[in-house]
Amino acid sequence: MTAELRLPETRGYRVKRALLGRPLISEAISEEKLSKKAALGVLSSDCISSSAYGSEEMLLILLPAFGLAGFHLLMPLTAVVLGLLILTTLSYREVVMIYTRAGGSYVVARDNFGPRVAQIASVALMIDYIVTVAVQSAAGVAAIVSIFPSVHVGKWEAVLFTVGIVLILAFGNLRGVREAGKAFAFPTYFFVVSAGLVVVVGVFREIFGDLPRISYSAAEHHHLINVHDTGHAILSAAAIFVLLKAFANGGASLTGLEAISNSVSAFKPSEGRNARTTLTTMSALLGSLVLGISFLAWQTHATPFESGTPTVISQVAKDAFGTAWFGHVGFVLVQVATALILITGANTPFTGFPFLASFIAEDSFLPRRLMRRGHRLAFSSGIIVLTSLAIALLVGVGAKVDALIPFYAIGVFTGFTMAGLGLAKYHRNHRQPGWRRRVVINTTSGVVSALVVLIFAVVKFGEGAWLVVLLFPIGWLALMRLNSQYRAEARSLDLATALRKDQSEAAHYGRHTILVLVDRLDLAVLRALRYAGSIRPTDLRVVHVVLDTDAAHRLRREWIDRGVNDRYPLELVECPDRRLERTVSELALDTVIQERAEVTVLLPRRTFHRVSQRLLHDRTADHIAEAVGRIPHVAATIVPFDTTLPHETIERLQEQQQSASTAVAIPTRPRSAGRLPVRGAGVTPIGEVDWRQKVTVEGRVKRVQMGSSAGRSLEVQLFDETGGVRLLFMGRTDIPGLECGALVRATGRVGQYRGHLAVANPVYELMDARQPVHAEMATSTTGPGGGSST
Repeated sequence: MTAELRLPETRGYRVKRALLGRPLISEAISEEKLSKKAALGVLSSDCISSSAYGSEEMLLILLPAFGLAGFHLLMPLTAVVLGLLILTTLSYREVVMIYTRAGGSYVVARDNFGPRVAQIASVALMIDYIVTVAVQSAAGVAAIVSIFPSVHVGKWEAVLFTVGIVLILAFGNLRGVREAGKAFAFPTYFFVVSAGLVVVVGVFREIFGDLPRISYSAAEHHHLINVHDTGHAILSAAAIFVLLKAFANGGASLTGLEAISNSVSAFKPSEGRNARTTLTTMSALLGSLVLGISFLAWQTHATPFESGTPTVISQVAKDAFGTAWFGHVGFVLVQVATALILITGANTPFTGFPFLASFIAEDSFLPRRLMRRGHRLAFSSGIIVLTSLAIALLVGVGAKVDALIPFYAIGVFTGFTMAGLGLAKYHRNHRQPGWRRRVVINTTSGVVSALVVLIFAVVKFGEGAWLVVLLFPIGWLALMRLNSQYRAEARSLDLATALRKDQSEAAHYGRHTILVLVDRLDLAVLRALRYAGSIRPTDLRVVHVVLDTDAAHRLRREWIDRGVNDRYPLELVECPDRRLERTVSELALDTVIQERAEVTVLLPRRTFHRVSQRLLHDRTADHIAEAVGRIPHVAATIVPFDTTLPHETIERLQEQQQSASTAVAIPTRPRSAGRLPVRGAGVTPIGEVDWRQKVTVEGRVKRVQMGSSAGRSLEVQLFDETGGVRLLFMGRTDIPGLECGALVRATGRVGQYRGHLAVANPVYELMDARQPVHAEMATSTTGPGGGSST
């Protein structure tokens, strides 16, 4: 019997697919890696773009306090900032080589100081990412307005414009890393070339005495910041405070330096070397531009305006290029390039923040839904959280750079501190060649960064830094509270005494199949299995849908090690596009059609009483129950387990826990493997194979099922675009490489197994899995004893 099945798509999914495009399968993560050129454009835009406002932020503090002498103090302060840049770059060159998995200072602190101390770095980095989105977007709006000096943009108009930019960036990143790289790499190179040309032309004109000094009319002077000819004595206490304040503002030029270390895993192999080269290139470009713009601002006396526009870099560009028509064209190009890189600089956190949040969630300090990749393989939840918080900051503070700067550098330099001191401890512990020199470099970097944090907290306290200082302990305590809740739940679901060997045998009657969905092995799952046995089904199948390959490996190993596989063989079902509800619906519909049976999908669910507990978990079981409940002859049953029960009750349940064992003997409906590599010579399409024929077939592994210890075996279901066949490996329950999603070529003689075509103990080889494959696959069915047809 052959039938074609069509499951309707939900309206929400259709809208999401129309906005974001077709879903990417998990295998495509390897294709979403960044080359050095793309990474320099995507990951360094935040860092390099800060050269557009770093010098201006120092002048905003120097000129009102020291008058025209402030222009002469700009260069020494710039030199101090560049020295800090060099020191921090040397430290982070080691971070990206040693910690090639993304995470940056958070991973460094976690591995060297423990998870609790690491949460200081996590809070710092999360604040930094949120403020970066706001600052870069606001600076981009200022650059756009600077092109039209006569245009006045009010506070709320600027906020609305900036919020619109943030939403556009969020949308671009929800489409995936590769699309973001293509869209955001060009502005970085455009800005480096155009701003570099300003510096070169300006320096050339200064050498030949042709660089003019900016002068302002009386009307324009009214809008400048307060500049006078007499200032504080340089060595007075007030002057030192002002210098520290200006240095703190200039330290904002280093923001974004950590972005590469937080996204090392996004690079193509070799990740560490590529990240180090990109980091060095980025720092060299940043230092050159900051030095050049500060020098030209000093020579031209470019002065900031109270409104923030026109910006200092726009004044320098106009003065360097002159008033001729080609000079005006050059000025406009520079402003466009500046606006583009500032806006795309706000994109960098959309790469770093979701990765960071996924690591923190993996350590059980943030909600675990932040670990799941979305429709286009991006960490969608992290992107949405970042967008929401950045918009809230813009609405609350306003879209003005100097108003946002006080929120900025504390988080940045706290991360630098944790990375430097963490690496120093790493080298003291491992004592590899040259470790003493590395300890000195990283300790110096960590201590200097800590001093910058202290300076910034003191001199900017009244301007908004107080809020960041307050948020640090609150954020840290919140993460500790979440972790405590997760640990309490883990204790209540502990398997220490849950497994029992004296299970009773359950009776069998009726045509009723139960599919028990499991995501991990704990007491809640065992209770669901016990309930499934008490219903007395014809067949009981334990199914794990593979959303994360590593998690599936861990579950399978624990399932075998704890002996649960002896009673409940585990079946792994591939879900490359992470559409969990649809995969379970297809599985249930398979069973209805193939076995002509009523099907119950059993869903273990951990329940929580308080709202704060429920927020830590998604409602996956409810979503699955709603999806399968629309299919005829399929029912969904949620088996709740109260994680808030007293420990005495938990122990009593563990002592009484018993499960009924049943056989698993249900064939599955094949599905085509999507787009596969070109079939090799001598390879037979699976849909054309016949009984007793010796064939060579190629396809993708869709399902893997382990047999019990009584008859140790491994069943692998292999599919191509024409159908499916089963590969049986006797005497084994695990073969490395034969896992869901693997491309396999197998040779053997075709027989029958439980009414389906099968090849016993075939000769096989693993094929190259890095092939472009779409997540959308044709649906197909098969009758007993034959291949499948689409």
